[in-house]
Amino acid sequence: MADRSSKGKGRAPKKGIIDVGEQPAEKDPEAEDEAAEEKDADGDPEVDPDVVEAEAAAAAIDANESSSEDDLEDPPILKATPTRGSIARRDPMSVYMSEVRRYPLLTPEEEKSLATRLVEHGDTQAARKLIEANLRLVVKIAYEYRRAHKNLLDLVQEGNIGLIQAVGKFDPYRGVKLSSYAAFWIRAYILKFILNNWRLVKIGTTQAQRKLFFNLRKEREKLEQLGFQPSSKLLAEKLDVTEKDVIEMERRLSAPEASLDAPIGGGEDEGTRTRMDYLPSEDRPDHNVAQSEFSQLLKGKLEAFAQTLEGREQTIFRERWLTEEPLTLQEIGDRYQVSRERARQLEKRMLDRLKKYLEAELGTAVDIGAMTRD
Repeated sequence: MADRSSKGKGRAPKKGIIDVGEQPAEKDPEAEDEAAEEKDADGDPEVDPDVVEAEAAAAAIDANESSSEDDLEDPPILKATPTRGSIARRDPMSVYMSEVRRYPLLTPEEEKSLATRLVEHGDTQAARKLIEANLRLVVKIAYEYRRAHKNLLDLVQEGNIGLIQAVGKFDPYRGVKLSSYAAFWIRAYILKFILNNWRLVKIGTTQAQRKLFFNLRKEREKLEQLGFQPSSKLLAEKLDVTEKDVIEMERRLSAPEASLDAPIGGGEDEGTRTRMDYLPSEDRPDHNVAQSEFSQLLKGKLEAFAQTLEGREQTIFRERWLTEEPLTLQEIGDRYQVSRERARQLEKRMLDRLKKYLEAELGTAVDIGAMTRD
């Protein structure tokens, strides 16, 4: 038995038995605290408060925490690392945040030094470091607008474009932090993206419409809380826009999008007619006939007016206004050996006479006040 046991010492462990071997020593919590205190005593770089807030927002994203009960429910973020053969889904936002945390933060001195190198020498590497150090700030700002757009990564992407623009225009000599300056650019690009992608058809194409899009509902609720009836006139006064803009924006926000190719029910043609069939067509037979008759009448009046002209005025009128390939004023001046300005004066005098003639013959149906040629 002794020999048998001695021979088995060099054998591999049997199947199902795990040879653990030496276990690593357990970590001492007190030793870790002392090491952290020593690290703090050495002096860490000053951390920007905005970036600290960005870290907190990033942590909230990873933990899927909501700031209030009114927040939209986001899909759960899976933390388990998928193994071979696993079909567990990895959240793209978590992957992005894990990559962003790799870039170190900058102290105010480092930030100013990099920005100075960018401004004075055009150092692209300095610009890259400035952008990478503020990527977490973009996430923090984009997280504020998560209710307006479901895909948070889309907002982060647009905010990153704003950050790039801010870094390119940043002036380090004004004594302003890059994060404070870049926040305006980041918000501007995110808000522009939300406005352009709110619906298939853009609802804010002017400055007044953009102001109403972002502030109309907020101003309405504010007036209701104060006990006022939020009429269109009162809202226009508060937002410094016209009442017409308020009514139009309310109509746009309340009415859903409708396809022109969607069938319209009702009547005998149910399911066969669409909204496109009810739109007025520019190619109307009566309109074409009227336009053709008026063109013939105008052409006859212009030819009759040309008969009343003589010399240079008739040449200018025929070569400039009754031909498909008009001459330039310089060519007219060279023909009659006068300056280009003199040819222009002759043309203007002729057009004044033409205007009076057409008003006498056709009334105000023809407006030649804006008729000019090079």
